Amino acid sequence: GIAARAMQMSAFAARANAVLPPALAARLAFQQGRASKSRTMSSKAVPEGLSDGCKGAPVPEGVKLPIMADESVMAPKAHGTTETPVQQNLRWNCEWKTADKICSFNRHYAEYAGYWESTNFLEEVDREKETTYYDSVSGKPLFIAPRGRSFEDFQKESKSHGWPSFRDEEVVWENVRCLKDGEAISVDGTHLGHNLPDKTGNRYCINLVSVAGRPM
Repeated sequence: GIAARAMQMSAFAARANAVLPPALAARLAFQQGRASKSRTMSSKAVPEGLSDGCKGAPVPEGVKLPIMADESVMAPKAHGTTETPVQQNLRWNCEWKTADKICSFNRHYAEYAGYWESTNFLEEVDREKETTYYDSVSGKPLFIAPRGRSFEDFQKESKSHGWPSFRDEEVVWENVRCLKDGEAISVDGTHLGHNLPDKTGNRYCINLVSVAGRPM
């Protein structure tokens, strides 16, 4: 490509210890400039404090779960994709700024892998009973876990992937949807994470900051 040809010409000139003719020098400079511009355009900077996250798996047609929605749910609203900012007093000491950025102004990026373990979550969560996880914006219930497994199983799976991971039976489908590209969202436009199915079924890889709300 352009970058490779530019590098070859530069290397040739250096080895020969030669001064390039003006026309060739101009061509080389032009090609190097195009290569640099191409690299800049193709690599978008990850927003500060976030990770590149994970890309959801496309949802096959005709499946019962996840329940699907179209892009209209994520249409611009008063506060990004939601009507209001995230709640001020999030559970487990989740950071408000990160939560607001991920929930309302983001379609791809995520809290960094393992973020949930750096919060108070593991200290405060009830390991003997189910925990309800609420939308950080609307306060609606989104997930109830663990269901059909132990907390230790839930923790082990979440730790191995880097983010809290929920299964179909743990989703409150009244308030959760997926888009065709696998993005998991709330019915109010909150970005939650992505669906990344494995051999045992759907696995919803969710940002803790998106489900750290309090019931309203």
